[in-house]
Parts: sequence; structure tokens; C-alpha cells
Amino acid sequence: MQHAQARALETDSHLVIVESDVVVNPDTFIRLVSAVTDNVGMVASVTVDELGNINFPYLYARKWSMTDRVISRRLSFCCTLLTNVFLHSYDFQLLNPKKNWYDVFISHKSIELGFQNILQMTNRVIHRPHSSRPWKLLKYTNPLKYYWIKYTKGF
Repeated sequence: MQHAQARALETDSHLVIVESDVVVNPDTFIRLVSAVTDNVGMVASVTVDELGNINFPYLYARKWSMTDRVISRRLSFCCTLLTNVFLHSYDFQLLNPKKNWYDVFISHKSIELGFQNILQMTNRVIHRPHSSRPWKLLKYTNPLKYYWIKYTKGF
């Protein structure tokens, strides 16, 4: 995160984060950038499964209308743009080095600094949760086996 922020600041660019289990569309990034204004800190694409149903981590948005929304909840880094103005406002060198994922903290920091975070309900990306670690899917289908593997193998 710190290196990515430094590169974005050096090039006066926004920072887009796309996780490896996400499939973007040809216009995904253009649509993310189109939502950027001076008061926006982060913009995220809503995640869907192969059938187009909203899925994790945006299950809370399933009943929302299909319009972009300013939200006070966290944005996931599945497919998210951090604006250049926000990147100038918070130094990622201050992130807790004991953590390895920062989406909740950075989402809240954006709001705390007076920015708006936007979830684009019409800019959908396919999310295949845990496709890089299939054993984690057991958490939803066989929790007992999931926790057994997690603890006995030290994951």
C-alpha cells in the first residue's frame, strides 16, 4: 500500500486496487474515474457472482436500488479507486504494520477526513471469493471442516 501510494503521488494519479479474484469489464476503470470529484475519497464497483447477483463483500447492498450511492460503510478493495486528493490527505506510512489488509481502516479514514465514499451499483465486477484459496470456500459450505483445516494446518 505504501509503495502504491508513493507511485500514485509521484505520477499525480489515482490508485486503483483490483483483487486477483475479480474480473473487470472494459469500461470499469473509466466508470470509476467518472465518479471522482474534489470531495470523493474512494469509489468502488459493486461485486456480483457469475449470475449477476450481488455477493460478498457487498451483501448489505442487495436490496438497494441500482444507483450509485454515497455510503458510510466500508468499501472493500475488490475493485476500488482511491482518489489522488485522498492519497495526499493521509500518509500510508502511518498504517499499522502488524495488519495485512487495510480496506476497513482506509475506508473509515477517508470519511473521517471529510471525503465521500461511493459504491457504484451499476458498475458491476465479477467476484469469485477465495478463488486463489479454494479451501476457504468451506467456510460457507462446511464450517466445521473449514475451521479444522484452518487450525490444524495453521492457516
